[in-house]
Amino acid sequence: MTDTVSLPKAMMRGFAMKCPNCGRGHLFGRFLKVADHCEVCHEDFTPQRADDFPAYLVIVVVGHIVVPALLWMEMTYAPPAWLQLAIWLPVTLFGALGLLQPTKGAIVGLQWQLGMEGFAASRRRRAVAPVRATRSRVRRISEA
Repeated sequence: MTDTVSLPKAMMRGFAMKCPNCGRGHLFGRFLKVADHCEVCHEDFTPQRADDFPAYLVIVVVGHIVVPALLWMEMTYAPPAWLQLAIWLPVTLFGALGLLQPTKGAIVGLQWQLGMEGFAASRRRRAVAPVRATRSRVRRISEA
């Protein structure tokens, strides 16, 4: 693919769990297992190193939603502890599980676009591709 992909676009494609390069291939093979490569454009994803960063981000986001809501409910209605647990444990669990894969995809998109870790070679290859395409177009025009 010779079009450059902006950082927000790469991260949004990753958040949508698609290939940050083409936006069509699947980024994940299993729930949190990043595929080795894109089945559409064959971009290599093996260099990604998202590690624990997506989990930390999800904890921050879910925590900043659940804790104020829990405190508001406690101050406003003062429900029994069992009811608080029955509400907020599933909200926390499903919120965290629902955000974990898209957040990891966004981090992989970030790493891919910035050329972090082993993606540096891929970034250099993407930077050279538009130059080569332009040179070949200039040659064709000059030959005509």
